[in-house]
Amino acid sequence: MDPKTFFGELKRRNVYRVAVAYAVVAWLLIQAASILFPTFEAPMWMMKVLVALIALGFPIALILSWAFEITPEGIVRAEDVDLSKSIARKTGRKITAGVVVIAMIALGLMVFRFVGKNTALEQRATSILLKSIAVLPFENLSANQENAFFADGVQNEILTDLAKIADLKVISRTSVMQYKNATARNVREIAQQLGVAYVLEGTVQRAANRVRVTAQLIDARTDAHRWAQQYDRPIDDVFAMQSEIAKTIADQLQVRLSPNEKAAIDVRPTRDLEAFDIYLQAKELINTFHDTPDWKETLLKAVRLLDEAISRDGNFALAYCWAAQAHTALYWFGLDHTPARLAQAKANAQKALVLAPDLGEAHLAQALVYYHGNRDYVRAREELAIARRTIPNNAEVYSITSWIDGRQGQWEEAVKNQEKAAELDPRNSKILNALAVLYDVLRRYDQEEVVFDRAIAANPSSTAYFQMMRAEIELEKGNIKTARSGLDSLPAGYDPDGAVTSTRINLALYARDPAAAAKILAASKLEELVGGAGSLLPRNWFEALIARAQGDAQKTREAFSAARLKMEAKLHDQPDDGVLLAMLGLIDAGLSRKQEALAEGLRAVELRPISNDAVDGAAVIANLAMIYTWVGDIDSAIERLAFLAKTPGGPDYGQLKFDPVWDAVRGDVRFTKIVASLAPK
Repeated sequence: MDPKTFFGELKRRNVYRVAVAYAVVAWLLIQAASILFPTFEAPMWMMKVLVALIALGFPIALILSWAFEITPEGIVRAEDVDLSKSIARKTGRKITAGVVVIAMIALGLMVFRFVGKNTALEQRATSILLKSIAVLPFENLSANQENAFFADGVQNEILTDLAKIADLKVISRTSVMQYKNATARNVREIAQQLGVAYVLEGTVQRAANRVRVTAQLIDARTDAHRWAQQYDRPIDDVFAMQSEIAKTIADQLQVRLSPNEKAAIDVRPTRDLEAFDIYLQAKELINTFHDTPDWKETLLKAVRLLDEAISRDGNFALAYCWAAQAHTALYWFGLDHTPARLAQAKANAQKALVLAPDLGEAHLAQALVYYHGNRDYVRAREELAIARRTIPNNAEVYSITSWIDGRQGQWEEAVKNQEKAAELDPRNSKILNALAVLYDVLRRYDQEEVVFDRAIAANPSSTAYFQMMRAEIELEKGNIKTARSGLDSLPAGYDPDGAVTSTRINLALYARDPAAAAKILAASKLEELVGGAGSLLPRNWFEALIARAQGDAQKTREAFSAARLKMEAKLHDQPDDGVLLAMLGLIDAGLSRKQEALAEGLRAVELRPISNDAVDGAAVIANLAMIYTWVGDIDSAIERLAFLAKTPGGPDYGQLKFDPVWDAVRGDVRFTKIVASLAPK
């Protein structure tokens, strides 16, 4: 059969019309399934099976339409039909009419689905907006200003009680406490900044054995007072009063309050008010230790206060929770990375769970022990899932979940959870910094810049920090002049953990000016500075890099040898720390100890495999690539760099483009291609 006759026969046998009709019917079936399957909670695989069957049926339908024809006598083989008696043209018109009708039905279903979905989203957004609140710091009206902690405690406990309600969005404490010392509050403006519809304000006056609390609920959209009440109670009744206020607000906002949530709100944290006051002081120290000059002493002071609170009330579960958090922080941040400290963290978390098995804060504390103490991400996730059910508005739960997502290489989930944390605590610079770090690891610099803007607008006191971060990003992108300009705009003396000094040193080395780098280091008195992967590196490490760039072999060897002694001392306390071991391997490579360097670099990868820890795993592979470069194994270095170029957290464009440490591999065409692939788009 010649092509012209063949295509004519396709048209006569209505094969084209059948193809169109099949596609339209398939479209209708998929639209209907998209509505019905979710309604009946059908599993996702059912939709996949339906689509697969439809796809498989298409060629079968075309074959059947070619092979058979509908006649007045029924369906017969097309070859047996007398063309003079064929009704194919009439059948074709019916198919066309049917296609039009089915297409209209499918279009109607699609419009219904689209409009219905948008309406549901709008209703959900409106509902969330209406059921959202920020509990601002209560004003202390007591004659004794030492009662300020008590006033903060009343506000904090009301906030904590409200945060247990899943049907209500409650802004976390860190964000609302920034309004504590505001001379004049613009409620509408505050609500817009925090993304809520309602604001709770109040005053606290404590005198002798009585307390007076005034609370008022304001609709921030209209500045109207939705509810106000004054409570005058014995001091021993303060916890019941706080629970009563929380439940009244839930009622005013028409929030669904489950029996479990109501029971959780009614729980009295302790019967010892003195223990409660001490607990509040310790909690404040733990919440703010990142902003203090001596993290270790701040956390140890918090531990001492919590031990005192526990000595007054051995059943104070929340005190055990926060003690566990303090001990875990001391361990995780290397302030006291000892088995004894970790044992204390575990003991306090376990005691809290024994006292209050349903307490969300206890499960959060246990999750932190699993994550920061044991790197047990699976069990940490299990505890966080339990915590989320009982403290659904706790931003830290989502933030820690995000960090675990990142460790496990689930980067999009990490971003989603950190964004959720930022929604619940929109002015928390620590959470916004974590979000920025995520975008940096993913090399999404434009989105990182947006987070910087959010962070500076939310917390102007953090401007210098985020300006420093901006300069580091410009360096990562290879914009040396812009990075230098950004660092020059920082306040004089601003240098947290030597981060500005180390970045300035890198800038000078990238610009092939080791003499300037030496002057920058000489101006700093710090013995350790922040280096790769955010870890603190001995000053001698930077001295060695500068001497190496100057071509001074003797000074290079002396500095690397001194750095090696200090790194070995750290590894003595933390022998299984892959990041530290990778740095030791790099130092040995600088000392031409090839076998030791390779053994240490490979062992570091075994200790921190990227399959188990995507964050540290990428860092130790990058160090291994540098070790291979320094010992002359260029092929192995290129192999690792090619992998890292496609991996979140790998070396950035600026580093590979300009850093002298890669000079030995710089002439390789494969390296040039890797660098080009990382160039900011």
